[in-house]
Amino acid sequence: MNEFTWVFVIALLVMTGIEIWLSLRQKRHVLANRHQVPAAFSEQISLEAHQKAADYSVAKGQFKRTEALYGAVILLVWTLGGGLALLSGAWESLGLSATVTGILFVLSFLVIGSLLELPTSWFKTFVMEDKFGFNRSTPGVFFGDFAKQLLLTLIMGTPIIWVTLWLMESSGAYWWLYLWGAWMGFALFMMWAYPAFIAPIFNKFSPLEDKQLESRVDGLLKRCGFKSQGIFVMDGSRRSGHGNAYFTGLGNNKRIVFFDTLLSTLNGDQIEAVLAHELGHFRRKHVIKNMALLAVLSLIGLAFLGWASAQSWFYNGLGVESQSAAMALVLFMLVIPVFSFYLHPLLTHLSRKYEYEADDYAASVANADDLIAALVALYKENASTLTPDPLVSAIYDSHPPASLRIAALQARTA
Repeated sequence: MNEFTWVFVIALLVMTGIEIWLSLRQKRHVLANRHQVPAAFSEQISLEAHQKAADYSVAKGQFKRTEALYGAVILLVWTLGGGLALLSGAWESLGLSATVTGILFVLSFLVIGSLLELPTSWFKTFVMEDKFGFNRSTPGVFFGDFAKQLLLTLIMGTPIIWVTLWLMESSGAYWWLYLWGAWMGFALFMMWAYPAFIAPIFNKFSPLEDKQLESRVDGLLKRCGFKSQGIFVMDGSRRSGHGNAYFTGLGNNKRIVFFDTLLSTLNGDQIEAVLAHELGHFRRKHVIKNMALLAVLSLIGLAFLGWASAQSWFYNGLGVESQSAAMALVLFMLVIPVFSFYLHPLLTHLSRKYEYEADDYAASVANADDLIAALVALYKENASTLTPDPLVSAIYDSHPPASLRIAALQARTA
């Protein structure tokens, strides 16, 4: 143990304490407003639906508090508890080459981490989501998804880890800069490849069969100057009752995707307005801006890793004596969420700004009243609370509260 040990432990305790305090604050605020629907929604949302959303929010908060404590314990076991040292020593005892040992160490860490997350994932799906009528998954689908994720981790993770460790060990003092370039190239590739090659492994994507709706969507795309590979319906109802829509991909692999649950909830006018909002992110260059932000943050993070990986206190302070590229990489993955936690308010502020801009764009190419009706329907369908605590929402919620979004849209049309 050294000074960095105390910095790490204090940062972890403060982060966990803030998460639990904010969660309890959200619980008190939601329950205090549970017995009356906000006046702005009194005609669209029943008291029963409002109370279901409140209870769902409270249940999610309880789950997040448990998850935060569980995650903190697991993190301490991996580091100061000797978990990483034990795992690394087990692979080193086999006498394999340093490269193979490093790859196996990182892969086994990722696989064990996935297994440790399995109980909370199961509880969320088959207890909490099921209680509120959102779960549509089965144990077969659940474990099938888990097996596919593990297989992808092994197939894609092995070459990625090999390249990462090779760059860390063979590129000199500025290896982190070369790794950043490789990482950004891979991120762009995945944006292009994910819609066509990765997403279909988990979900079925079918062409939109409603010709009238397809015609309306095509008309909207032409007005917005957006070209896509196609309009697809995803079988979201196979796993969940939540609805959504999005566009994804890069270059000639851009796709527009509707959840089948969304199509069963909204009418044609509302679907067009929701899609206009999603296209607003494209027209306002939010994807490019987010990529630029990711590039800057990842460069800063890798520069820190490049510096810290050469310091013995970094390893010793986190409970390990073995100093290697693989160990530095795993330690970085474990501790960076603790120190980047304090970026939440900034990232949330940017995300909410983009949502307002996308709403504004949607109102310029579609009907603002249809978007308002769609938002209300989706908040009701997804049991999203209409009365979040303002501070908690500002820190965590990537989308502004319903009342603020709708007020902004109404002000635009007034």
